[in-house]
Amino acid sequence: MKDEIRQNLIGYLRAGEDPFPGILGFEETVRPHLERALIAGHDVILLGERGQGKTRLIRTLTGLLDEWSPAIAGCEINDHPYQPTCVRCRRLAAELGDELPVTWRHRSDRYGEKLATPDTSVGDLIGDIDPVKVAEGRTLGDPETIHYGLVPRTNRGVFCLNELPDLAERIQVSLLNVLEERDIAVRGYALRLPLDIVLVASANPEDYTNRGRIITPLKDRFGAEIRTHYPLSLDDELAVISQEAEISRNGEGAKDAVLPPHLTEVIGRFTRLVRSSPAVDSRSGVSARFAIAAAEAVVAAAVRRAAISGEDQPVARICDLPAVVTTLRGKVEFEVSEEGREAEVLEHLLRRATADTFRARLGSTDLSGLVARFADGGSVESSDLLPAAELLRRIGEVPGLARIMERLDGNGGESFGQAAAALEFALEGLYLMRRLSKDVVDGGTVYRT
Repeated sequence: MKDEIRQNLIGYLRAGEDPFPGILGFEETVRPHLERALIAGHDVILLGERGQGKTRLIRTLTGLLDEWSPAIAGCEINDHPYQPTCVRCRRLAAELGDELPVTWRHRSDRYGEKLATPDTSVGDLIGDIDPVKVAEGRTLGDPETIHYGLVPRTNRGVFCLNELPDLAERIQVSLLNVLEERDIAVRGYALRLPLDIVLVASANPEDYTNRGRIITPLKDRFGAEIRTHYPLSLDDELAVISQEAEISRNGEGAKDAVLPPHLTEVIGRFTRLVRSSPAVDSRSGVSARFAIAAAEAVVAAAVRRAAISGEDQPVARICDLPAVVTTLRGKVEFEVSEEGREAEVLEHLLRRATADTFRARLGSTDLSGLVARFADGGSVESSDLLPAAELLRRIGEVPGLARIMERLDGNGGESFGQAAAALEFALEGLYLMRRLSKDVVDGGTVYRT
C-alpha cells in the first residue's frame, strides 16, 4: 500500500499534476509535509481546529491509489490473489489454485472512515466473535468465526480515524499493533493477520490536550504529525467560499442566484475578522463552514426577495447581510467576558468588513455623482424585500455607474439586480465613511445627508 501511494504520488509530482484536488490554501504549508510523509511511508495524524479541511484532505488520498486492484472474491479483508492471509482464502487458494475467483475493486472502495466516539469498541475497529457463524455449527476455536472490524475490512486501503482523542484510551491500545507490527489479534485466537494499510487520523489540538488525549505509545507510532490551519490569505478565503458554497439552487427553469464578488469579499473579510477577534475563543476556532453558511444564507435571502417581489433573477445585496448574524452566532464560541454581547460583536465586525471592502474596491472611485443625489436633502429608502428595479427608480440616474460596476467586477448593463447591488453597496460604504447618514425605520434603511 505505502509503495503504491509513494509511486503514484511521485508520478503526480513529476507530471506537475495536483495530487490533492480541491484542497486550497495548503500549497506551501501542509501539502509539502504530507507529501514527504507519504513518500517516507508514514502513518499520519493531522492536527487542527474545526473546519480546516482535515477530513477533506484525507479523503483525497484515495486518488493516490491504483484505479483498480485485484482481490479474492468474497474475502472480507480484500486479500490479494497472490498473497492470501486469512484462513478462508488460504484454504481456497490451496483447493482451487489458478481457478481462485478474483474480483476487481475500484480505488473509491478502498477507503474506510470512522468517527471516534466514546462508545466505539474494539469489536468495531478490530473484530469480535460472530455468534451467527458459531450458531451455524463452527467451533469457537475456528478462526472463520471471527467478524472483522472496520480496520481489517479496509485492508489494502486507506483508513481514516476522525477525532482520535475522543476514542477511549483502552480502545486506542488496540491500534498499537496495527501501526507498528501491522497485524491484529482478536480475543483469544492464536491469529496473526498481517495488514497492508495506511492509517490516517485527525484531531483537534484542544481535544488533544484537554477533553481527551492520545496515549503516548500511540502518538509514538504515527510517523508524522502535521498541523493544519485556516486560510492564510484573503484570496484563499474567497476561493474556499467560491468552491464550497452552493448558491445556484434556484429551481427548475429559473435563473441562477448571483452572489456579487464584492459581497463574497465582505463575507471573507468578516470571517477573518471574527477569527482574529479577542472576543472570540481562539482555541475553538472559526470554521470555514462559517463563511460558507454565510454565503449560502445571503443568497437564500436574495431568492426569498425574488420570490416575494417577482424578480426574474435573484441578486444578493448588502441589505441581505445583517440578517445572517443571528443564524451565524451559534457557530462561534465567545469568551466568557463577552456573554450577552455576541450579536453586538458580530454586527460591529460585519460593519468593519464592509468598510474594508469599500475602501479596497471603491476607495479611489469618484462617487460624487451618487453623493450629489443627496445634495438637496434627498433620501433613498431600501429594504431586504425591495425589488432591484424599484431601488434603482428611487436612486435615479447616477453618473459614473459604469465605473462603479467595473470596480466591483460587474457590468450593470445586463442586470438591474447587479446594478442595484452595486449602488446599495456604495451607499452603505458612504455611510460607513461618514459621508452619508443612515436611519433604520420599520425594517428598512433610509440613506440621507
